[in-house]
Amino acid sequence: MLLGASIVTVSALLVYYVTMINVGVARAKYSVQPPAMSGEPNFERALRVQGNMLEQLILFLPLLWIFSYYVSELWGAVLGGIWILGRILYAWGYYQEAKKRTLGFGVSSLSMMSLFLGCLITFGFLLAKQFGLG
Repeated sequence: MLLGASIVTVSALLVYYVTMINVGVARAKYSVQPPAMSGEPNFERALRVQGNMLEQLILFLPLLWIFSYYVSELWGAVLGGIWILGRILYAWGYYQEAKKRTLGFGVSSLSMMSLFLGCLITFGFLLAKQFGLG
């Protein structure tokens, strides 16, 4: 059923949606009219948070689902939840000052790397078993 992966997916998309809204709010607050992508530094940081979240989602979502299906739904949901926490910390810090994004970036990167490694190791074992090596 993969309820955990579904809940994490919807939560991650909610965080992304909030970052999109924050870009719109920053555009209005700092008078940065579309299609402009630069302007006041606070606007640029909001835009960068949203852009980085989108970049990360492209890698995170497939890893979450593959890990949850082949490795562990529970641990997929736990690591996914940690990833979301990291993205929130990243955004919170980056909105204040670019230097403050590091903790959140580290948390989300470590959780994503755990998903990635879990998938790779599991696939290695599954392939070895399929070919009679394990």
